[in-house]
Amino acid sequence: MSDFVFSQAELQRIVTIAKQAGNAIMDIYAQPDLQVEIKQDDSPVTAADIASHNVIIKGLKTYFADIAIMSEEDANIDWNTRKNWQTYWLIDPLDGTKEFIKRNGEFTVNIALIHQGQAIAGVVYAPVLSKCYSGIVGQGAWLEHNDQVSLLDISQRCITPIPVIVGSRSHVSPDVAEYLRTVGEHQMLSVGSSLKFCMVAEGQADVYPRLGPTSEWDTAAAQAVLESAGGVVVEYPALTPLQYNPKENILNPYFIAASAAWMAR
Repeated sequence: MSDFVFSQAELQRIVTIAKQAGNAIMDIYAQPDLQVEIKQDDSPVTAADIASHNVIIKGLKTYFADIAIMSEEDANIDWNTRKNWQTYWLIDPLDGTKEFIKRNGEFTVNIALIHQGQAIAGVVYAPVLSKCYSGIVGQGAWLEHNDQVSLLDISQRCITPIPVIVGSRSHVSPDVAEYLRTVGEHQMLSVGSSLKFCMVAEGQADVYPRLGPTSEWDTAAAQAVLESAGGVVVEYPALTPLQYNPKENILNPYFIAASAAWMAR
């Protein structure tokens, strides 16, 4: 367990910032024409990504001025500087830009606090769905939906008779297909962005196998929520905890996000 103390009152500040960023996104989402640009890595970016980024950066610098920040939209930070960070914010201002462009509502604002390589606190806000997930590892996880707050706790959850697996809306990779063959009979659900982690945290799915490329900002906030709810996120096939900032490259290894019961099966 980390020695870093982060309070629920501080978490609520992050919830507020995430909602403000979500409002900025929705202002652009409501426009009839979405302007899309393609970044050097061939991923799309919109004015909503930038607007959300600006809101989050302003909020974090206002309330947590002494903590470094890394954002998908401002990730060009020298490794010689970043490798010495003990504590920093890791954010994806608009996770699921492709879902945003498709207007299916399955996109999120992700804000995570990293300490000594661990995602110790996180907020995932889905503005179209009016769902805000938050958690502090060791203290608990919560879901706010339509102004009602409930505790997320899957620590005692059993595996469903026919396992429910959640995955990407894109095609199933060969490695995921092989993993599914080892599972046997199952039900497959598809959803965009970091909501896949959140479905496990809510007890709507047993496991999310991600055997394909992701970046650290794609996963950190939702990992914090899931682990705060009693779930597990581990590298695959090593089954060691998924860590942050261990190397210059910000790509994650393959991983599995699951309930504890799934990992113990």
